[in-house]
Amino acid sequence: MQHQNVLITGATAGIGLETAKSLAKKGANIYIVARTIEKAKIAVQEIKEHSGNDNIHFFVADLSSQKEVRKLAEEIKTKLTKLAVLINNAGATFQHFRLSEDNIEMSFATNHLSYFLLTNLLLDLIKRSAPARIVIVASDSHYRGTMDFNDLNMSSNYNGLKAYECSKLGNVLFTLALAEKIKGTGVTVNALHPGRVKTDIGSKNSGLLYTIGWTFFKWFSSISIEKGAETSIYLAHSKDVNDISGKYFANSKQKWHSRYSQTLGMKEKLWEESVRLTGL
Repeated sequence: MQHQNVLITGATAGIGLETAKSLAKKGANIYIVARTIEKAKIAVQEIKEHSGNDNIHFFVADLSSQKEVRKLAEEIKTKLTKLAVLINNAGATFQHFRLSEDNIEMSFATNHLSYFLLTNLLLDLIKRSAPARIVIVASDSHYRGTMDFNDLNMSSNYNGLKAYECSKLGNVLFTLALAEKIKGTGVTVNALHPGRVKTDIGSKNSGLLYTIGWTFFKWFSSISIEKGAETSIYLAHSKDVNDISGKYFANSKQKWHSRYSQTLGMKEKLWEESVRLTGL
């Protein structure tokens, strides 16, 4: 990975930060995306100190905002002439119903549409960098996910956990559809389950009881952040997956995605809806 450009969203904490540290140690030029300058600067310094690599940089964007995702993509294309690896890692859960500034439910806006929009806006840059890789951090939560195309906002019956599961299903469907569209370009795309990791994702944007429950599971039923980052790191650099695309991984091994995600026409329908919702 020496001197290859790697972009990682949501890399100021958790598995994103751990992934950045590991790939920086392998000699990659790391570009992280953070919500604030303050968090970005702290993360960049930590990555530099851990890896001994000074080629660590940052961009700032709120990925729930399509306007900011578009601005981010333009900044990236202005700064970089090549992008060997894009890791869509940023994620969030929302216990209570919230809409983004684009009037889209926040889990779906942040966890799916930001991946969809940013990846498509950077796709020409990635193709020019082939062989290149796109890594999608999904979750086994997608096995419980369903998708109501008549109410993607879940405005009539909102449940924070169901919204998260739907967004992670979106990650898997996006991976399957994109793999077909970029076949033969030298670019691969794969999705992964990091495991139930000791991060704070489940206690952000949540009430007291939900936070207590997540904290309990985090400490007694979860794997380390280092372990959780292993599959992202594997998909970003391993020669084992040079020619593998459109697959789902856990513990650095292929596994079947949900039967529901294999429903005929579903990935195409989500692609159409994502195009409509982002105005691509």
